[in-house]
Amino acid sequence: MAKNTVPNPQAHCVPCRLAAIGAVVLVLAGGFAYTAGWLTPRRLSAPRIIDTFESVAQAPHPGYRRNHAKGLCIEGYFDSNGQGAQLSRALVFAPGRTPVEGRFAVPGGNPSAPDTSSPVRSLALLFQLKNGEQWRTGMNSTPVFAVHTPEQFYQQLLAAKPDAATGKPDPAKMKAFYAANPETKPFQSWVKANPPSSSLANAAYYGINAFRFTNDAGDTRAVRWAMVPESPYAPLSDAQKSGKNFLEADLDEHLQHGPLRWHLILTVARPGDPTSDATLQWPADREHVDAGTLVVERAASQENGACRDINFDPTIVPAAIEPSDDPLLAARSAAYAQSYQRRTREEALHPALHQTHGNENHENHGERS
Repeated sequence: MAKNTVPNPQAHCVPCRLAAIGAVVLVLAGGFAYTAGWLTPRRLSAPRIIDTFESVAQAPHPGYRRNHAKGLCIEGYFDSNGQGAQLSRALVFAPGRTPVEGRFAVPGGNPSAPDTSSPVRSLALLFQLKNGEQWRTGMNSTPVFAVHTPEQFYQQLLAAKPDAATGKPDPAKMKAFYAANPETKPFQSWVKANPPSSSLANAAYYGINAFRFTNDAGDTRAVRWAMVPESPYAPLSDAQKSGKNFLEADLDEHLQHGPLRWHLILTVARPGDPTSDATLQWPADREHVDAGTLVVERAASQENGACRDINFDPTIVPAAIEPSDDPLLAARSAAYAQSYQRRTREEALHPALHQTHGNENHENHGERS
């Protein structure tokens, strides 16, 4: 099997955020799929999670995602080199091109938030396979998550609620949360040691949850993945640190010079490697497979772009890729659905939102987030 070393995006590429960190809790939606309010109102539910997201955002933003409200759409394709087929028989890994629609975003429920409001960015993708299947994935620019259970995530979200007097998270509450949850240390350490990149184009994006891949021989192995950029990493400049909306303009400028490329690097677990805890990285010596290249050809505003109506639910996967036992996966799926239902209901009740968000329709197989 072809092996590759995952490059450190802070140093080189393939081939050539206590209040600031508190904002990172908005990176992913959470809530139990199996406790989405159906069993008992006292248990953690997706509506309860989304209600909390709305309170953290401080003001209503009808028609927008409850998390990752600020973003932009992208389009392109994935050019598979066939190497991924050794791990999964999913059609996306057969040699050739697969159309891709996606979305870059920053965390939080405020679509007008500054680009520097969080050190984390996200990249969500929908691969449209030739046989009608889809692979949807939501990735972060950090290789680990801050917490490993939905309940922890909810408690962290509560700790990050803005103080009524300052409008910002209370550092004392965040400090208390982190002290009570030492599992957050790997995430905190990574964020402190890895400044945000200067561009969406030169950041690596990680699928922090594990999935199970099955190949033609019936072999099933746990896998995580990363999109590693060909563009060399550079940190935020001083001018960018005081900026508000530089990421979109920067991406547009890059695309004027041609498509942007990331390599899909699959990391294969060994027996005993944790698959249910997104706060833990697997050792660096694990097998890495370069499965092909993501090519981003163009970008559009999220109001008018094709990604507007897509729910990037990471549990929507093709045959031969399955979710692992990571509880965050079911949590994300439930909360994304709740977010989708709310924002699309708002658009239905207030037709003017459709014009605000654009007039394009996008078939989404009944799902948004």
